[in-house]
Amino acid sequence: MRRRISARVRILLWLLVVMAVAFAAVAATTRSILLRDVDHRVNRLLTQETGEFTHFEDRGVDPVTGDPFTDPRRLLKVFLERQYADPGEELIGLVRRPGQGPAQLTQARELSVAHPLHRDPAARRQIFAAEGSTGTLERPSGELRWAKVEVAPHGGEPEAAFVVAFHPGGEQAKADDVFRILLAISGVALLLTTGIGWVVAGRILKPVRLVRTAAAQLTEQDLTRRIPVRGHDDVAALAGTFNGMLDRLERAFAAQREFVDDAGHELRTPITIVRGHLELMGDDPAEREETVRLVTDELDRMSRIVEDLLLLAKAERPDFITPEPVRLAELTADVFVKVRTLGERRWELAEVADREAVLDPQRITQAMVQLAQNAVQHTTRGERIRVGSRVAGRRIELYVADSGPGVQAQDAEVIFERFRRGTSRRGARTSGAGLGLAIVRAIAEAHGGRVGLDATEGGGATFALTLELVRPLEEVRT
Repeated sequence: MRRRISARVRILLWLLVVMAVAFAAVAATTRSILLRDVDHRVNRLLTQETGEFTHFEDRGVDPVTGDPFTDPRRLLKVFLERQYADPGEELIGLVRRPGQGPAQLTQARELSVAHPLHRDPAARRQIFAAEGSTGTLERPSGELRWAKVEVAPHGGEPEAAFVVAFHPGGEQAKADDVFRILLAISGVALLLTTGIGWVVAGRILKPVRLVRTAAAQLTEQDLTRRIPVRGHDDVAALAGTFNGMLDRLERAFAAQREFVDDAGHELRTPITIVRGHLELMGDDPAEREETVRLVTDELDRMSRIVEDLLLLAKAERPDFITPEPVRLAELTADVFVKVRTLGERRWELAEVADREAVLDPQRITQAMVQLAQNAVQHTTRGERIRVGSRVAGRRIELYVADSGPGVQAQDAEVIFERFRRGTSRRGARTSGAGLGLAIVRAIAEAHGGRVGLDATEGGGATFALTLELVRPLEEVRT
């Protein structure tokens, strides 16, 4: 199995690679610049020395006779006596001797090279015989840069030559020393970078390790662990996002457990009834018909319970509602027309709000129909039920008010919970599972609002959906 490299090590390796390349580039560039400076200095020195000799040859006079020089040897001797060679530099005068190589007149400092030019007859002859005025001579002892000025009286064959020779090995060695020093400094810097980078990478990646540890410790039974968020960088944003994900998972698992518990609790009774009737069913046709009717009723009730539970579970999802601009007057009128068929009551359209709000018309209609159904169940034929909508400041209210017995204070605190029913409404238990008002509350909260209960003037109960009024009608029209 391939060994996994941690993110901390990968970050450190990449950092070291980049730093090493950068340091090497700096050291190599510095060496190149220093070597180029050496070349420029040598060229300037060679040009300067040859220029001075040319000027002296043209205008100089013999200090003994006061006349221009006619003897190349005397010219070279007098000029070299007045010169001072720089470190690594040789000033040499060469005079041709018949049948022999060029003689030597030298003015040079003590050189730290194994084979200076004035002690190398073969090199002297090669330079004296060269056609050009400058060149480079590669010798076992190192590179030699030279320049010469030939002395040819009366325009004939050169009888002598002034040679400037420079040994750049010392200057080049200094550049190499600087290069090695920079490499050593870079090595120390890399070691320091390794330590500092290891510590910094650890601090930066600490929230990531906490995320990994928290993810490894999460179970379906324990989703309470959270990552501490510090700072405002990307890693802190990652920790915050992970905590948000855990919040959503915790709510999802809680809704799942609640759904399973509610389903198991509420479906146990109709299943027991169905099983008991089927076990006791005899051969009498009338008895069998009655049993089938009871079983069918219980199965229908189970189906309604399951549908309501699924709806409540879906209320936790972001796509539970689909808001859109809706005219409240039209919505209220549509709801009134639909609920009138729920029972023979004295239905009244009390008032309508002439506004436009952003909401889900289908879910709001579902909630209003549920409130109206609840009002029908707790009133009798001919009693009044009012449906309406109104504006209260920056909020809107859609309400259903009945003239029934009302709701006692202790019941008002629990009737919006799942499987909870009031006990004071007509004193009779309804056939519902106690999920209707819980569904209404879920729809209201999905819209960022709430469902409330107030006493109706003259007796009864008023259930109202209170939602935020996003935009008034006149603003939408403009």
